[in-house]
Amino acid sequence: MAKIERFEDLEIWKIANSIAVDIYFLCDKEPLKSDWGMKDQIRRAACSMSDNIAEGFEYNNNPDFIRFLNYAKGSSGEFRNKLTILNKAEKIDDIVFEDMYSKSIEFSSKTKKFIDYLKKFEAAKKTKK
Repeated sequence: MAKIERFEDLEIWKIANSIAVDIYFLCDKEPLKSDWGMKDQIRRAACSMSDNIAEGFEYNNNPDFIRFLNYAKGSSGEFRNKLTILNKAEKIDDIVFEDMYSKSIEFSSKTKKFIDYLKKFEAAKKTKK
């Protein structure tokens, strides 16, 4: 894998950032626009995914980055839980739900694979010493 110089070049960051932007647009419309509590919570969960990738990357070491990638993956679970609640409460329609849910699943899956790759890379460095 080629060395990534900026977190903005990571595919998982691009997916997470896209999810956060989509949620901001969704929250600007009713019924979420006036649901202050849920609007705040789902925005925070969505932004936390890309925020944690950016923060972890900037520490410039894999163990910290892995920890923050796990936080990002956890935020994806929180985000999907809130999406499910909103869908079941009929605050978002099935099409919006399915689109956002599938993007979040894609994010979680790719983030897990990236975490596994970094863990193997770190383990290989230790065995070379």
